[in-house]
Amino acid sequence: MMQRDLISIIVPVYNMEQYLDRCVASILHQTYTDLEIILVDDGSSDSSPSMCDEYARQDSRIKVIHKRNGGLSDARNAGLSVATGSYIGYVDSDDWIEPNMYERMYKACIQNDAQIAVCKYKAVFKDRTIDKGSDDTVVLSREELLNIYIFEHEKYVIYNSVWSKLFKRELVEDMLFPVGRNSEDIMYTTKAFCRVSKAVYIDECLYNYVLDRDGSIMNEKNVSRMFDDEIPFWQEHIDCIRSLVSDEMGDKAAYRFYRRLLFYYIDLKSDKRNKNYAGKIVKELRNCGQDIKRIYKKSYIPKGDKIRMKTMLMCPSLYYALVVLYDKFIIPIKSKK
Repeated sequence: MMQRDLISIIVPVYNMEQYLDRCVASILHQTYTDLEIILVDDGSSDSSPSMCDEYARQDSRIKVIHKRNGGLSDARNAGLSVATGSYIGYVDSDDWIEPNMYERMYKACIQNDAQIAVCKYKAVFKDRTIDKGSDDTVVLSREELLNIYIFEHEKYVIYNSVWSKLFKRELVEDMLFPVGRNSEDIMYTTKAFCRVSKAVYIDECLYNYVLDRDGSIMNEKNVSRMFDDEIPFWQEHIDCIRSLVSDEMGDKAAYRFYRRLLFYYIDLKSDKRNKNYAGKIVKELRNCGQDIKRIYKKSYIPKGDKIRMKTMLMCPSLYYALVVLYDKFIIPIKSKK
């Protein structure tokens, strides 16, 4: 008979009365029942606190923490401080999970002696749901995991989100989320991946991630988040991989970061409200010019990417014009074919 460990599931809750029943019900109805469900009320001003308390009265597996509002990272850290499970999972309170999610991930870890399980997720929009998976289970070494994580594998999707993963406690018990910053999952996941010896990837959509696409992606809040949190975290991500894995893997992460900056530049330049911010991306790339020239000599970097970066560093406005022309004329022609 397979051993059964306790899994601690941490759910930060902040003014989520509209979605909380769906989220909590999906956890309570898991086919894997040895759960410790930690609901962290992060200073909610709606009925979420009383809802959490009622859930706890109905099911002894639920623990509730009430605290002052401190943000997502602070709430997750509060949950970690009381978690007693051998494995740690995270669910956001506006999302929900499939009934077999934790049984599938736990069994995959046990059967393959893996310290992390990663699953695919459904992207749930207001008008559609994107759900693609093959149900394959793939065992990965640290290097294989990092290569998929860094390079965005064509088939296997491994993002930095912690809610699509199950972590063995020993791997992450001394790790905390950075309080007061957004994009907090980037470094938590990167550190865990750098420490792991074996992971397992489940190509099945076990998590339902709710996406709200109202308004422009490049609004003022997101632009501020990009420069204050995302870019610094991706730089820390590179440094972490260099120090814990290898310089070669760090170079791969740096290449993907520089490539990401090119996409940021196009997005900002294309938005009239944020054109001025595009110059900050150019400055960032030029400040890293020597490192870019060194890394872009690597054989794994496609010729097209080398040309794009060279054009960007030489003349950003020309690079932008070429991208606009490509999107307007070349992509439609390719689509017809």
